[in-house]
Amino acid sequence: MDDTPPRKPSLGSRLATALRPKQSGRRLMKKSTVNLREAAVSKDSPLKKDSLSTSSTRTNNQAQNEFSPNVDIQTGERQDYTALIHGLGHQGSFDSLKSVSRLDPQRLDPDKRAGDRRVASLSEVLWHRICRHLSPSGVASLAFASKTLLYRLGPEAWIALNHPENEQFKTEFLVSLDSQLPDHLLCFRCITYHRRVQKGQERLRATATMNPLFICPWASEPTQTPLRMRLTPGHTLPFTFVQLVMRAHRYGPEYGIPPESLSRRWRTRESEWSHQSRYYIDKGHLLLRIVSKSFAEPCLPPSGLRHLLYSREDYFPYFSACAHWRDGELMNNCKCALGHIPKPKETIAQQLRTGPQINNAIRHVNAIVSLCGKCRPMRRCPDCPTEYLIEIRFEEDKNDPVNKFKQSIVVTRWSDLGDGTTPLSGEWFACDRETDYDSFATIGRRGISGIFEAQSGVAIPGQRMLSLNPENTKLGEKGHNWY
Repeated sequence: MDDTPPRKPSLGSRLATALRPKQSGRRLMKKSTVNLREAAVSKDSPLKKDSLSTSSTRTNNQAQNEFSPNVDIQTGERQDYTALIHGLGHQGSFDSLKSVSRLDPQRLDPDKRAGDRRVASLSEVLWHRICRHLSPSGVASLAFASKTLLYRLGPEAWIALNHPENEQFKTEFLVSLDSQLPDHLLCFRCITYHRRVQKGQERLRATATMNPLFICPWASEPTQTPLRMRLTPGHTLPFTFVQLVMRAHRYGPEYGIPPESLSRRWRTRESEWSHQSRYYIDKGHLLLRIVSKSFAEPCLPPSGLRHLLYSREDYFPYFSACAHWRDGELMNNCKCALGHIPKPKETIAQQLRTGPQINNAIRHVNAIVSLCGKCRPMRRCPDCPTEYLIEIRFEEDKNDPVNKFKQSIVVTRWSDLGDGTTPLSGEWFACDRETDYDSFATIGRRGISGIFEAQSGVAIPGQRMLSLNPENTKLGEKGHNWY
């Protein structure tokens, strides 16, 4: 025998053996859900194999669903509360009317026979006693509700509306029919519905342009109802366009036109004034903004200020103003703002032509004009929902090849034109006539300008809101301060 001693392992092999990962005696195993005895008995049966595989997948899915809080443990149904929450939003709304009609057809019976029978069960004397507590327009609306009520009340309610003293009640009754006549428009001159001759194609044009929206035999007759609002010289806003915009907003596009179709840009032929109008609907009221601007020279005399601000046609301002512009500080503030326009910059050579003196202030003129505490704040007319802002801007004149940039006066007007139902409403009538309308009590703290500019994301510089007529003097054309 060979007595050679065994070879000792090297240091590297011993380190490798010591650092080799050892297998754990207890392995983590998933709890088996399959009965091994049943599996051993039916080892060769294909049906048992399928049932075992199905049961194993079912138990795996149940184990996974145990960790999901939205799964019912007993039924395995996934509980989705989104449909439940959305279903609560439709409960009691107009979306549930179809289901209500299926459950109780008499509630939404198109014939309304059940309601007619209930109306016919009441005596004629009782209905006439009810009509004593209603206005003439309310009685006419009640008679218009159904044939049964018409037979009970008779046509006397409609005949009474044709009396001259009931003209206001006739207008109220016809306005209530607005939602049923998309192809017609109510004419407030003859208080009759006329068919629209330009349905869907109505466009706002200049006053001198023939633009009939319907054919009215009394179109040339004068009326005391304010059917037009003066915007600028040669441009007015007929109340029919306010009707069309608000009808489309309330009932649908087939009833009128969108407010964007009224926006315009135009220039006054007799002067350098340019205008831009825009409209916006807020809380059922049509808001108007008109921006008017014109280039102005510095140090104008009183005659030059009048030539710049007033139209020689009717001595109204070139910019847009309400009917109360003569009472207050509107024109005085415009003249004050024009007085802040600095003289143009003059070099040393230009100054030496007039004399040996040199003024360094004229050499470095600031193009940004700051207004004073009188003409800088915004003004609100106390007699109508109208606000004004006067600014002096440094703008480019593209028509002048020599002096490209000039100072310009910008007058912005914001007005609330009302809900468009009738020209006798508070806002529209107040902007055109003398009424007892109190704008500060009606509008409140937030101005019309802030509401209008908020819809486009434009922030107006913070200004104080003062009264256009702080002394509340109402002299009109008899006063001499406006000219």
